[in-house]
Amino acid sequence: MIRDGTDLVIDVTGSKTVREELETITGQVEVIGGLSAKFMWQLIEERIKSKAMEEVLRERYSFENIIGKSEKMQEVYRLLPKIAKTNSTVLIEGESGTGKELIAHSIHHLSPREDKAFIRVNCGALAEGLLESELFGHVKGAFTGAITHKLGRFELADNGTIFLDEIGDISPATQVKLLRVIQEGEFEKVGDSRRVKVDVRIIAATNKDLKKAVEMREFRQDLYYRLRVVPIHLPPLRERKDDIPLLVTHFISRFNKETGKKVTHVSPEAMEILMAYDYPGNIRELENIIEHVMVFCSGDTIQAEHLLKDIQPSRNDIIGKVIEKEDPLRAMEQELILKILNQTGWNYKKTSERLKLSRTTLWRKVKEYAIAKPSDVSF
Repeated sequence: MIRDGTDLVIDVTGSKTVREELETITGQVEVIGGLSAKFMWQLIEERIKSKAMEEVLRERYSFENIIGKSEKMQEVYRLLPKIAKTNSTVLIEGESGTGKELIAHSIHHLSPREDKAFIRVNCGALAEGLLESELFGHVKGAFTGAITHKLGRFELADNGTIFLDEIGDISPATQVKLLRVIQEGEFEKVGDSRRVKVDVRIIAATNKDLKKAVEMREFRQDLYYRLRVVPIHLPPLRERKDDIPLLVTHFISRFNKETGKKVTHVSPEAMEILMAYDYPGNIRELENIIEHVMVFCSGDTIQAEHLLKDIQPSRNDIIGKVIEKEDPLRAMEQELILKILNQTGWNYKKTSERLKLSRTTLWRKVKEYAIAKPSDVSF
């Protein structure tokens, strides 16, 4: 409540955390019943742990089924409604596992075509001859085994959206046909000379460097620019690590529902490991890691020992991490203190005993190195 008697509304729609928002308005908060602002924050923390706050976080940091609070993902969120209103072709670029299909789905569902078909084609999974038939259809007798007429994916997507995944894998011959569809809105079925007209929104995706493929003459330049009218780049997970706790919470919630388990926490040490890993398989790999963890976690808290050994740093990894620092010895001491703190659950007495330091010295070093406790994810 504000001192003038009006209700206080904390705005969490911007980049600030709830704690930061509270700190900015502390001077305006009426101390009710002797409660301090610090205690009020403790109450808010309890609220954050509740199911209701989980939904608030989901609404704040998700777009459709895409989750992320990092600035790079916020930029993508801001683009999608604008892109969806148009019929322009879209090229989504990014490594495997970054969520390109989710972006395509979001564009479709935000568009005027949302009540029409969304057809997905994995161009990399089909052989050249089969891909052409899948995209454009064929007539009876077009080739051995063509015993009936077949509608292609473009016909099935008429008035809707077609998502061409792994577009960088299509052959030069198919590239020519695709270019014609984009330019003229028509194509010919395999084995037929009649033209078929369609109205289809095209969204393509690739994990390859198509610009380099154009330079190597492996991909048509004119098709590249026709597809890339609106480019979207999805960053790899290693470049958006702020999103890892949100994604972990999302996957745990999902697997709780699927398995009937009640995992509600991730220990600071386990979260430190998850935050330090680079995820070459991106979000898909993180999802698999959490699914593995849920098999071995029998309590309510995910511990470091539940994680795959492959993602846990070895002693050599830590040395490699600090050796490039300006002051390797200082960096090593910082890493060691953080590791022991996490192992002891941030118990200063036990940590100081392990490190053979006084608690005063330990506290001073924590302040000096600005060592922060990793999030203990709970929901």
